[in-house]
Amino acid sequence: MRTLQHPGRFDPVRIKSKHSDSARHFRVTLQPGKSLYDGLVEPMRAANIEAASTTILGGWYAELNYCVAPPDPQKEAIVRYSAPIYGGESYMVFGNATLGVSMKGTPMVHCHAAFVREDGALKGGHIIPETTIVGRDGISVLVTAMDDFVLRQAYDPETKIPLFQPFART
Repeated sequence: MRTLQHPGRFDPVRIKSKHSDSARHFRVTLQPGKSLYDGLVEPMRAANIEAASTTILGGWYAELNYCVAPPDPQKEAIVRYSAPIYGGESYMVFGNATLGVSMKGTPMVHCHAAFVREDGALKGGHIIPETTIVGRDGISVLVTAMDDFVLRQAYDPETKIPLFQPFART
């Protein structure tokens, strides 16, 4: 087991949270040939959803790309993302994706998953949604949309990386 020490100033309120009086629950099917990003963002945009938590039930991807986030060797931040890793045609066993708003103001999908790569290796990591392409059968996703707040990517001074943080809807 390893211990990660946050490089920034300690914040006694580590987890920031908001309460939503309403939430919508529904299922989306990721369409074959679309990127994971477009497959999630397009139906959310159509439903006027900016913040959601999703469970990806598993399925085939024509191409899966990912990265890992080991501790930052320079200790400037809590982690340092690796270069993209090509997984090829892969089967996602299970995944979770969060939809929010990037620092640029565009939709952002942050996804963690366990998957079997084209070479048969069982791996896990941060899926790169823009370059991960849904396979021929489509994939079911369970969605919980948070209606009363938005998740925005913002710099976190404790970890020294941008993280999703909840903000009141304006």
